[in-house]
Amino acid sequence: MGQWNRLNAITRLLGDDCVQTLLRETTQEPMSAAELTEACAASRATVYRRLDELTDRELLVEQTRPDPEGHHHTVYASNLDRVVIDFVDGEFEVRVRKQERAADRFTNFIEGLYDE
Repeated sequence: MGQWNRLNAITRLLGDDCVQTLLRETTQEPMSAAELTEACAASRATVYRRLDELTDRELLVEQTRPDPEGHHHTVYASNLDRVVIDFVDGEFEVRVRKQERAADRFTNFIEGLYDE
């Protein structure tokens, strides 16, 4: 994807009020789709579309939350750390930095041991 397309996709996504609410709410704690629908001033279908877009881009991650009755529910947690847009030599450069989970850090550490 060209940088212009990527810039347009990121700014369109992050400019959406529902997306901003989803990221803000899930930064505090993982939340279910039902809880996020209550937090957003959008329809249930819109919230689900935005959740799909954000998880496809790995800006939200799905987690499993058990409940006291032994069932499991999907919750969403923000994975976005930073978006940087630079303008260098007449071109936009878009970098999206995601939070690195502890499990990923451990895996990268172990894999690094075997690469040497």
